[in-house]
Amino acid sequence: MTTPAPFSGPVGVGFIGTGVISDQYLTNLTTFPDLEVLILGDLNTEVAAAQAEKYGIPASGTAQDVLDHPGVQVVVNLTIPAVHAEISAAAVAAGKHVWTEKPLGLDRESTSALLTQADEAGLRIGCAPDTVLGAGVQTAKRAILDGLIGRPLFAQTSMQWQGPEVFHPNPAFLFAKGAGPLLDIGPYYFTTLVSLFGTVEKVAAMGLKAQEEREILVGPKKGEKFPVEPPSTISVLTQFEGGQTGTSLVSFDSPLARQGIVEIHGTEGSLVVPDPNMFEGRVAYVRPFASFGEAPPEQEWVEVPAAGPANGRGLGLLDMVRAIQEGRPHVASGEVGYHVLDIMLSAEESAASGEFVTVDSSVAEVPAVPADFDPLARTL
Repeated sequence: MTTPAPFSGPVGVGFIGTGVISDQYLTNLTTFPDLEVLILGDLNTEVAAAQAEKYGIPASGTAQDVLDHPGVQVVVNLTIPAVHAEISAAAVAAGKHVWTEKPLGLDRESTSALLTQADEAGLRIGCAPDTVLGAGVQTAKRAILDGLIGRPLFAQTSMQWQGPEVFHPNPAFLFAKGAGPLLDIGPYYFTTLVSLFGTVEKVAAMGLKAQEEREILVGPKKGEKFPVEPPSTISVLTQFEGGQTGTSLVSFDSPLARQGIVEIHGTEGSLVVPDPNMFEGRVAYVRPFASFGEAPPEQEWVEVPAAGPANGRGLGLLDMVRAIQEGRPHVASGEVGYHVLDIMLSAEESAASGEFVTVDSSVAEVPAVPADFDPLARTL
């Protein structure tokens, strides 16, 4: 692996894609002293120009303008999932590091090729979600590493509700190939589990589609119907290299809304982890009963004080550029993004075949974020 060159000051950043989620990134990245957003690019240059004016960015234009900008050292890829790998590969070819929204890509071939291309060029790839860098998941990770719940045994996660057509004016893409609840929401949960437990060795899954077509319920397209391609509900069993197991449900078919459930159960306690779609939240644990009489007493929850950053989207990019400077691995890496994609594609294959599927990829131990990580410090 070629070692990326260090930086000599604030890192120049350019965006390709300035849709709704760009607001969350720009709100944070424009406040981090180690970064300087130089240009925004989009297929719709008027949207890019409006965002540039809103956030005080000096330039805007097309995707090619971003790639050609001499000051841009990192490209933030906020395009649609279908072109994530293509746009990221173009950025690497232009000599830029990449931070991409999830998923890293939609197939193993193009995403694996992207990682090889970046490695050979001495460039880094970072991949959302970076919620795992927030105070919530990091507090839970440190608690597990410190032995708070003994040896972790198994995890349970759940995200279930009736689906995005109740609020989204154009939800069809969320039910197309490469999306569904698994590839749209699953990355938050599986990235969290990989961050806590490491490599998944094999998966088994069962899926269903409640309807072959769904109807838009709000907005100018209200009443229009669209096809459902992937399973709209899928349950996934995971076997980790370290011996732990996991059960995960993601569903767009549940009248009961229940999201953000992540529980880790160990030999000496059970730990609740915050919603992995958020950067902070409640971390608490219970101890096993010593003994009881005819009826078990109510279990006492013990709160774990949270420590770490809670700024929001962009933390993973900031960690990546600091990691380049310090010569260490970054947390939300392309390798983690690829392994999570491999897990989810394997789950789709298992649901289709009815068989366990071996996950061929693996990851090194995902590093923890120091509790004193300060996004607002100037380190470069």
